[in-house]
Amino acid sequence: MTEVLETVTAVPTAEESWWRQAAVYQIYPRSFADSNGDGMGDLPGITSRIPYLKQLGVDAVWLSPFYPSALADGGYDVDDYRDVDPRLGTLDDFAEMAAALHVAGLRLIVDVVPNHTSDRHEWFKEALASPKGSAARERYIFRDGTGPDGAQAPADWESIFGGPAWTRTADGQWYLHSFASEQPDLNWHNPEVRADFLETLRFWSDRGVDGFRIDVAHGLAKDLGDTLPSLAELETLAKDDGNHPLWDRDEVHEIYAEWRTVFNSYTPARTAVAEAWVAASRRAKYASAEGLGQAFNFDLLEADFDAAQFKDIITFNLALATESGSSTTWVFSNHDVVRHATRYGLPARNGNATKQGADWLLSGGTAPVLDAELGLRRARAATLLELALPGSAYLYQGEELGLHEVAGIPAEQRQDPAFFRNPGIDIGRDGCRVPLPWSRGGSSHGFGTGGSHLPQPDWFADSSVEAEDGAAGSTLELYRDALALRASLQSGEELEWIDGSRPDMLAFRRPNGWTSVTNFGTEPAELPAGEVLIASAPLEGGLLPGATTVWLRS
Repeated sequence: MTEVLETVTAVPTAEESWWRQAAVYQIYPRSFADSNGDGMGDLPGITSRIPYLKQLGVDAVWLSPFYPSALADGGYDVDDYRDVDPRLGTLDDFAEMAAALHVAGLRLIVDVVPNHTSDRHEWFKEALASPKGSAARERYIFRDGTGPDGAQAPADWESIFGGPAWTRTADGQWYLHSFASEQPDLNWHNPEVRADFLETLRFWSDRGVDGFRIDVAHGLAKDLGDTLPSLAELETLAKDDGNHPLWDRDEVHEIYAEWRTVFNSYTPARTAVAEAWVAASRRAKYASAEGLGQAFNFDLLEADFDAAQFKDIITFNLALATESGSSTTWVFSNHDVVRHATRYGLPARNGNATKQGADWLLSGGTAPVLDAELGLRRARAATLLELALPGSAYLYQGEELGLHEVAGIPAEQRQDPAFFRNPGIDIGRDGCRVPLPWSRGGSSHGFGTGGSHLPQPDWFADSSVEAEDGAAGSTLELYRDALALRASLQSGEELEWIDGSRPDMLAFRRPNGWTSVTNFGTEPAELPAGEVLIASAPLEGGLLPGATTVWLRS
C-alpha cells in the first residue's frame, strides 16, 4: 500500500475560515439535557453540559430549533423566529449559553427554518383573519380551489409527510404546505418575507451566533404559474435543471446572495450551511462564497459500509468542493435518520442504507435481525475515517456514545408527524431523538429529574456518559481521542489515495505525514508500516482486523 494513484484537492478560498475544517456537534435541544425536571431538554441544560462538549473536543455546536412551537414537527414549525420557546428558556438563557460556549472556545450555529412558518405564527393568523387577495395572504401561498364550488384542492399534490399538500381555510381558499398542515409555506416572491428574514439573521448574529443551518434550503423559490400541474405531471419534471416549480429553482440563489450581504457585514463573517437535498451537480451553488458558503453532503449517510462506495463519494465531493471554493461536509447521523450504528448492523441495501433502517424500524426492530455489535464496530471505523478527511465533520448527539436507534417506542408515545400521517408506512424519526443517557440510573438516566419526553430503553444504562467516561476502549473515549488528534493533525485540504491490493481496503494520506487506513472487509489485513496513532478497535498481532480504521504516522 505505497503507490499514490491520484490526488484530490479541495482548494481553499483566500481567507481560511474556522468552519472549513470544523467538527460540529448537533444538539437536538429537547433531548439533550433537562435543567428543570419537566421532561424536556432546555437551554440551561445545554449550558450546564458545555464542559462535556469542551472535553469531547468539538469546535462548534449546532442547535436544532429552540423557537416557540407547538411541536407539530419537532420544533420545525416555528411560531416566532426571534424568541425562545418558554419551555426551553428565555432570550437571557440564550445569551448566557452563547457566552459560555464562546468562553469555552466553541462556536454556535443555529437552525433557521425559512420554507414555512407554523400555523400559529402571527402572520398566518393574520392571513386567516384577512380576506382573499389581502397583503396578509400574499406572505403565503393561497389559491382558490377547483370544481364548481372550489371544494377540490388546487392540485392533487402530496406533502412530504404524507397526505394532501393543500388545506382549505374557513372562507374556502386553500394554502400550500409542503410538510405538515401546521407548516404553511411562505411566499418568497414577497419583499416583506425577504426583508423579515434578513432581520432574523441580524437578530441572532447580534446575539453571538456564528453561523446558520438552513432547513430545506432548496425549497424557498417556487413558480406555480396560473395552471398547476397534477402530481403525476409534477413527478415527471426534471429536478436538476433549475426549473422545477417547487424545488431547487435557480432564483433561490438570489435570496442567498442577499443573505450573504448580511453575513459579510459582521466581523468575522457569519457562515451558513444548506440542507439542500438536490442533485449532486447542483450543490456547489449553495456552497459558493456568494451564497451560503457550505452545503451538506449526505452521500456517505446514504451509503453502505463499502470501500468502493466510500471512495467514489469522497472523490466526487472533494471535487465539488474545489468547484465551489468551499469545503465539503461529512455526516453519518442526524435528527432525521436512523443512527448509523444501527444502519451498519443491518444487511446492505446497495447505496440506500437509510431505507434499510426504515424497514427495520417498521418491524419494531425485529426484522431484519440487527447485529448491534457489528453495527457499532463499523460505525466507529466509519467515524474515524470521517474525522481523517478534509472538510467539516458533523456529529449528532449520542453517536459519541455509540447509541443505537430506539425502535420499541409505543405508538401512544410517538411524536413525529410522519408516523401519524403515514401509518404502517413511516414509523417516524423519534427513535434517534430519545433523550441522552448521562448516568447509569435515575428516572431518565441523568437527563433530568422528571423523566424524559420520549421513553429510554434499559440498555441506555451501559451506553451512558457515566458508563463510558474514562473507560478504556469506550466509544466516548474513542471520539475524545480522535477529535484531539484531529485538531493537532488537520492541515490543508489535500488527500492522496494509496493503492492497495484488496478491494475492501481504503487508505489515504494527509498533509503532515499521517495516513488513514480502513478495512471494510471481514478478514484481517497486513498493517502498513508507521506509528499507530489511534485505532477504532484493538489491533491483532500486527494485523488490521475487519471493520477497523487506523491512523498511522510514517
